[in-house]
Amino acid sequence: MLNAIGVMAGDYVEAMWLMLQQPEPDDYVISTGITHSVRDFVEAAFNAAEITDWEQYIKADPQYMRPAELNLLQGNSTKAATRLNWQPKVNFEELVSMMVTEDIKRLSELRK
Repeated sequence: MLNAIGVMAGDYVEAMWLMLQQPEPDDYVISTGITHSVRDFVEAAFNAAEITDWEQYIKADPQYMRPAELNLLQGNSTKAATRLNWQPKVNFEELVSMMVTEDIKRLSELRK
């Protein structure tokens, strides 16, 4: 499962800045608190590229499949929200769309 993907670099930089403003150093978890699967990421990426039939482009190799994970990997940013007044501003779909848009832009610049 993917979790940190939902935290945009700008959101993370803001959280770091807020941490640095505190009178005493402390540890904080910076996350969206929302877990997504790799499938969620693939679907969002292909949607951002306006490709709806993504299954024809993706093949899963069974040799690389892991057994079901027993642990849920999900961050809890309650402390950052409470003490720093920090909340992520960019959601998962927006972040994936930004990533795909930037990749498409860079690809088109390479082709020039």
